[in-house]
Amino acid sequence: MAVSAHASADFDDCDVCDRFFAGVAEFARLRAVKLYRLQVEFAAAVPNLPCLDHEAVLHATVSPHVAAYIEDSETGELHEVAIIPSRHRVEIDVVSTFGEHTRSGLELLLGRLRGRFPDLSYVVNGLSWLRGDRRVAGACRAQVTLRQVLLDGDFDRLSRALDRLRIVAALMEKQSRVASWTVRTVTAPLLAVIGFLVYQGVGELVPEIGGQVVGSLQVLVVGVTGAVFLYLGLKAVHLTEMANRTWKRASEYGLIINERRCLETWDRNDTGA
Repeated sequence: MAVSAHASADFDDCDVCDRFFAGVAEFARLRAVKLYRLQVEFAAAVPNLPCLDHEAVLHATVSPHVAAYIEDSETGELHEVAIIPSRHRVEIDVVSTFGEHTRSGLELLLGRLRGRFPDLSYVVNGLSWLRGDRRVAGACRAQVTLRQVLLDGDFDRLSRALDRLRIVAALMEKQSRVASWTVRTVTAPLLAVIGFLVYQGVGELVPEIGGQVVGSLQVLVVGVTGAVFLYLGLKAVHLTEMANRTWKRASEYGLIINERRCLETWDRNDTGA
């Protein structure tokens, strides 16, 4: 039976991912795997879930890849490493593992990866102030940490912590809606009123200070007012994004815990058999 070029490329990508994580397993333990448009079989029984960060992106511009949470066998630190086969690229995300590793541990990881896979390019995706990465990580870690999600065996306690995190995310999203609707409701009327008052009131000063100065004053006042409302609108959008990311992180943690629970049940049944 003939195999299409697209299917053949998928097989090649899966083989690259398999060899890459086999090399990673020499110095770290796989704790969870996130797949985006690839199906890779791993020898170790680990939680397997879709890559929610990119499955939620509606445009199809993200290359297929496999990401994994790994625990360094020597330091015990946690890292997220992703391999993008089509681009010969490895990305290390420090946002999802915020607070779970040190700078020296990250450099040690990079050194090991470059030593084993010198032909790949490496990028570290750092924290973004504009996206509020620290605030999202702080909100998540206040309820449950990634280390607990990956290693803690008390699933009931973890489930309660995730319930709290989902409630926090839902409240964050509602707060952002309030801010968004407030800005949208107030912006147009206030701009209209301020514009009318500025042009009507300041216009009367033309004989004293001249038409050019008055015109500049009118443009400045209306422009500054519009910029303030634009800032408030962008802030509302920013709050919504942070709330969605917090909810997405809670969903990812929930999938990992469910997978761990199933794997533990299967292992217990196999041992009993």
